Amino acid sequence: MCARGDVAILNLPILLLLNFTMSSEEDSCQAVEEQPPVKVPRLDPEVSTPTAPVQELLQQAVGFACQLTDQQFAKCMDRIDPLRHLRDEFEIPRMNTIPTADESVVNMDDDGIYMCGNSLGLMPHAIRAIVTQELDKWAHMGILGQFAGHMPWAMSDELILAKMAKIVGANEKEVAIMNGLSVNIHMLLVSFYRPTKERHKILIEEHAFPSDHYVAESQISLHGYDPKTSLVLAKPREGEHCLRMSDVLDLIDREGDSIAVILLPGIQYYTGQVFDMKAITEAGHRKGCLVGFDLAHAVGNIEMQLHDWNVDFAAWCTYKYLNSGAGAIAGAFLHEMHAVNNHPRLAGWWGHQMSTRFNMDNKMDLSAGIAGYRISNPSLMAIIPVKASLEIFAKTSMSALRKKSLLLTGYLEYLVRLYFSKPHSLPQNESNGKTLNDAATDIYIHVITPSEPSERGCQLSLMFNTAIDDIFTQLLKRGVLCDERKPNVIRFAPIPLYTKFEDVWRMVQALRESLNAVKQQKLGRSLDELD
Repeated sequence: MCARGDVAILNLPILLLLNFTMSSEEDSCQAVEEQPPVKVPRLDPEVSTPTAPVQELLQQAVGFACQLTDQQFAKCMDRIDPLRHLRDEFEIPRMNTIPTADESVVNMDDDGIYMCGNSLGLMPHAIRAIVTQELDKWAHMGILGQFAGHMPWAMSDELILAKMAKIVGANEKEVAIMNGLSVNIHMLLVSFYRPTKERHKILIEEHAFPSDHYVAESQISLHGYDPKTSLVLAKPREGEHCLRMSDVLDLIDREGDSIAVILLPGIQYYTGQVFDMKAITEAGHRKGCLVGFDLAHAVGNIEMQLHDWNVDFAAWCTYKYLNSGAGAIAGAFLHEMHAVNNHPRLAGWWGHQMSTRFNMDNKMDLSAGIAGYRISNPSLMAIIPVKASLEIFAKTSMSALRKKSLLLTGYLEYLVRLYFSKPHSLPQNESNGKTLNDAATDIYIHVITPSEPSERGCQLSLMFNTAIDDIFTQLLKRGVLCDERKPNVIRFAPIPLYTKFEDVWRMVQALRESLNAVKQQKLGRSLDELD
């Protein structure tokens, strides 16, 4: 259930989460027997049970003999994190390399606080070495590098398909590395959006990422239809930020006979809401619709089974959770049920079978499946970052990453609700975890991302009751890298590959300091006006 109004519902079923074990060497995090129970601070009047991740964290806190609000708790969680070694695979921005960091409020020798992997993932260390290796090969072999070495350029995209397929839950032959995300959606819609008088609509969400909206509108117009009548928008209920899946399924059932293609996100970019792709696909197929997904915010973030769910097609970028650099080459999926089809398509040389591609007889020997949708050979330099990132993913599993992600995001949500929720009618002796200074800011935060852990990924979207410009500036001064969605939302994403629990703790402290700094600024302006 998505958070509605000013109250988030946290009554949730218990999930199976990561079982952390403790090392006897870590004396500072040693389990302490017969500790008094950790008090769960009141978050709001409707909260009676913490989320499953928070329950797990509270249990750990008892063993650590500390509170979730203690920095030591975060340090202990990092010490027992079985994925902590993966952080060493990445370049972590430091305060002294972040141009907005202010030495008057941070220690410039510290690591920065990176919470923006939902927009741009961090750089894998290995990229430099692979780039150097391939540049040397180019220098020493010239054109022979096309088919020589560990990474023959002519097959470089195909060499990483197995690892990519594993991340999205697909067969290797159902996946391709090509183009950019929006280009891939266009390429697939050329084949799969074939409107008729009776079935000519495309279903998207009302607040789809602009590019998806433009793609759908332009495809409709390209076929001579009017987006005003052929574009169906799934909308949240009034006063809500997230779509209810029951409403989406009802819409498909109601409008499905006229819908040619359903094009929805795996995760909504603004709210961080996970869509039930399996249920949407089943509902669409019952009505005869083709179903595709934009997985920009889902790939590398949540577990998916595109093949088993019978998703028709999908596309994704690789620069967010897949850490492949700004504007990186994208991915695409086409279910094997469509591997051989005679649909219209935009064809190119790289869609030709490799075994006969160099015959140069201009007779298309089309590759089956998504490989037949490739147009041109991919840039070697575009493939290298994807390769480096996928090799890191191969050292763990999406299941393990997801388990840690649930804990990180649960921890962040707990602290945010504790310190920044709008006060309700609380007993006088309960401060809702706020200091007097916190409570005096009159700046409150509403988490618009669903509280149900299965309905969100890494990202939490925080909506403020005020414009965020000054708050965002203060966060940047404290080396917190996140992203803003004006007028009043800031998105934070603790990424399990490289985010520490202590990063979450530090970020929340920086947010508290930032709100207090903004309060002081406002107070100063008010006094100036009185003068």
